[in-house]
Amino acid sequence: MVSKNFYIKLIIRVLMLALVALLMAFAFLQEYYILSAFLILLFSLQTLFLIHYLNYNNRKIAFFFNAVKNEDFTLRFPEKGNIGSFNELNHSLNTLNNMMQEVYLKNQAQEQYYQEIIKQAEIGMLTFNNKGHILFANPMVEKLLNYTPLNHIKQLAQVDDKLYDLFKNIQPFERRLFQLTNERETIQLAMKSNEILLNKEKLNLITIQDINTELDKKETDSWIKLIRVLTHEIMNSVTPITSISESILRYFKDEKGVVMTEHIDKNKIYNAAKGLEVIKNQGKDLMSFVQSYRSFLNVPAPDKELIEVPLLLEKVKVLASQEKGVNTISFDLINTIKDLEIYADQKLITQVLVNLSKNAIQALKATNNAQLQFISGITEKGQKYIVVKDNGPGIPSEIMNQIFVPFYTTKNDGTGIGLSLSKQIMHLHGGMLNVFSIPNQETSFTLLFD
Repeated sequence: MVSKNFYIKLIIRVLMLALVALLMAFAFLQEYYILSAFLILLFSLQTLFLIHYLNYNNRKIAFFFNAVKNEDFTLRFPEKGNIGSFNELNHSLNTLNNMMQEVYLKNQAQEQYYQEIIKQAEIGMLTFNNKGHILFANPMVEKLLNYTPLNHIKQLAQVDDKLYDLFKNIQPFERRLFQLTNERETIQLAMKSNEILLNKEKLNLITIQDINTELDKKETDSWIKLIRVLTHEIMNSVTPITSISESILRYFKDEKGVVMTEHIDKNKIYNAAKGLEVIKNQGKDLMSFVQSYRSFLNVPAPDKELIEVPLLLEKVKVLASQEKGVNTISFDLINTIKDLEIYADQKLITQVLVNLSKNAIQALKATNNAQLQFISGITEKGQKYIVVKDNGPGIPSEIMNQIFVPFYTTKNDGTGIGLSLSKQIMHLHGGMLNVFSIPNQETSFTLLFD
């Protein structure tokens, strides 16, 4: 209760009205008309005072709420000089006003804090409604898009027509890449859309990030890894050639010059022939390595057609079944969607699946209850997928980020281009090749198609 005294006085006034009404009725029945007239006047005055009493408090409370609505917390009601019930009511209103002012100021401080964080963020953020009006855009967005101030997404057409079309048609939770060229530079933008609800209005929240720096770093890292692997492979082939060549040269040339034929015995000739044979084999290996490099760089453009996934997987299973050791493996096909089709180059995708299958079969050689599965279906986002999954030893976490590097291999007889070539083929299809591995439990390579 705001004031017990207020309610007590209100009850007393109502009881007095009831008492006067009863007396007025009694006087009228007894034909005391003068007394009746006096009581009617008294009843009317009491009614007016009660209405005034209630309206006074109602106006005060209404005034208080109007002030709160207009975010005016300077309003104060006198807590002295009135009757007790009014003083108590005024005190309660002032206390409530102070509490609401504290909450308001706290929310204001938090809002300023969050806005400052967003302004300082290295990622651009903007929100716009379904009419295209931009409600908020942080400075990074204006810097990335090279346009200020931003009030409507139609302004983006002045930056790039394609950029405006992207913003106009982007769907919630969609990711897009956009290359923006202006008079200063060309930048690669990564955009992500989210849908938020504010005051019962749906808004699009777009985050924009310049990924040029990240791409440059990734590209540099990839080149470093590639050069390291190439250097390692070439040195492994060239070092024996150099060493053996020097040994053979010593058979036929010394400090005095070329050795005469009469000083060359059969043993030296035999060793020289054997050394030349090793040089020839090392040269072939080096040529094979270079050929692998050429094949990696010369992947043909996909000749796409509609492919029935179940038939494709049956074909790959037959091809993979020729691999040594496959008889000890449980080989299953799981098609979660019947008659699933993909638009791809059948030869290239078959090459990817066969390569992944061979890797899995080789990894499962020492695994009990070995299992290999082909799983196909459609993700929640509508992407078609094919998964090659096994329960082998898995991929150690320390080499997980190396397995797609060209020519990186952990096998003695491997070239190291299978996985990198497979990933390149998927990129040429506009898709992705992802890997997931839990050692000794599960390893899965997922082919994602748009």
